[in-house]
Amino acid sequence: MSPKSWLRGFHTAPEPASRPVQLVCFPHAGGSAGYFVPLSAQLSGVSQVLAVQYPGRQDRWREPAVDNLDELAEQIVAALRPARNGGPLALFGHSMGALVAYEVARRLAPARLYVSGCPAPSRGVEATKGIKDDAGLLADLRRLNGTDAGLLADPEMLELILPALRADYHAVRTYQWQPGSEPRCPVRVLTGSHDTRTPPHVVADWRRHTTGECHFHEYEGGHFYLTEQTGRVADLLAADLAQGVH
Repeated sequence: MSPKSWLRGFHTAPEPASRPVQLVCFPHAGGSAGYFVPLSAQLSGVSQVLAVQYPGRQDRWREPAVDNLDELAEQIVAALRPARNGGPLALFGHSMGALVAYEVARRLAPARLYVSGCPAPSRGVEATKGIKDDAGLLADLRRLNGTDAGLLADPEMLELILPALRADYHAVRTYQWQPGSEPRCPVRVLTGSHDTRTPPHVVADWRRHTTGECHFHEYEGGHFYLTEQTGRVADLLAADLAQGVH
């Protein structure tokens, strides 16, 4: 699979851009690369921002979605290796994307890892364990309040998006962390203040998943706090990325 199938860029890299920092963003379950357009716009002056487009959605809707998180990470690593520009690489993942970014980091050794809205890998996402059918899946999406309610009420749209959603939720529900090498880079853990998925006791264990520094940042909002707090999150990332994340 060509790297172009997996990676989307929305804004021109900063100038001079001989070896810009690459920030690769990983979307949530049911999400797409386009979720990160606002963040890309905010960071266009300091980084080349790329977003991962998982198969089974939008322009890749004809491709089968991947319902195994480790397999998804392996495929993304294969796409990222030839796409790297030789400069430093940073990874940012939200919700399911945080787990994918973490597993990619175990394989690619980035300079920085940002994980958002997600319990530590060794904890698992307990909230998804009991979701066994479409009704439970859709109820969970409504609780998280990150998907257009009109979209969830449209039978024709649901027919298009449900296959990818089923695969993503299955990937999260069945993910089992395996002991092994951990990322050596600094990790920043970002959460929403009202996100029931990420209370302190389930995110604190992210410290176990890096041999580098681990810092925690809380923002006002729920599971999809990033939608309202893009500017503040971009400021945090920009301060790191402007240093070249060596």
